[in-house]
Amino acid sequence: MSALSELYENIRCCEKCEIARSRIKAVPGEGAEDAEIMLIGEAPGFYEDQQGRPFVGPAGKFLDELLASINLSREQVYIANVIKCRPPTNRDPLPQEMLNCRPWLNKQIEIIQPKVIVTLGRYSMAMFFPQKTIGKIHGTAEERDGILYVAMYHPAAALHQGNLKEVIKADFLKLPAYIAANNNSTQKKEEKKESDTIAKQLNMFEV
Repeated sequence: MSALSELYENIRCCEKCEIARSRIKAVPGEGAEDAEIMLIGEAPGFYEDQQGRPFVGPAGKFLDELLASINLSREQVYIANVIKCRPPTNRDPLPQEMLNCRPWLNKQIEIIQPKVIVTLGRYSMAMFFPQKTIGKIHGTAEERDGILYVAMYHPAAALHQGNLKEVIKADFLKLPAYIAANNNSTQKKEEKKESDTIAKQLNMFEV
C-alpha cells in the first residue's frame, strides 16, 4: 500500500468532526502521486459526497474545461479539498473543521511534493495567503520555499456569478507562463548553487 493509499484509508476512518456522522463518503483527493501541480478546493459538495471523489459535479466539469484550456487533464494533476467531508447543506467550512483536516492536507502536500499549488476559493486561499482577499489577488502567483502558490476563484463561483466565468478562464490561462517562469528561476538558482560550490572547491586549492 502506498503512502497516499494509506492516508486515504485514515481519512475515510476520521471522525474528528460532527460532519463525519452526516457524510456518505469522505473525499480524500485524487490524481497523480507525482503531480507537479496540486489544486486545493474548499469542501466536497453533494455529488462529491455521493462518489467520494473531488470536483465531480457541475463545478468539476468547469474545472475539467479549465485544465483542458492549458492542455492538462485531471490525471496529470492532483486535486484535494481543505476539508474532506461535505458540510451539511453545503454551508461554509467551520474554523474547527479546517483545523481538524489541516494535518490531512499537510500530509498530502508532503507526499505529492508539488511544484505548484493552486488555491481554489477563499477558504483554500486563506490557508496560504492570510490577511488577503481573493478579489485582489486572484490570478497572481507567489513563490515560497520552493513552491509556487497561485490564487484562483473557485470554479463554482462561475456557476453563481456568470460574470466571473471569463475572469476565471483568463486567470487559468496565466498558469503555463507562471510555471515556466518558476521553472526557469529554479533552474538558475540550482545552476548558481552548483557554480558557487565549484568555486568554493577551487578556492581550497589556491595558495
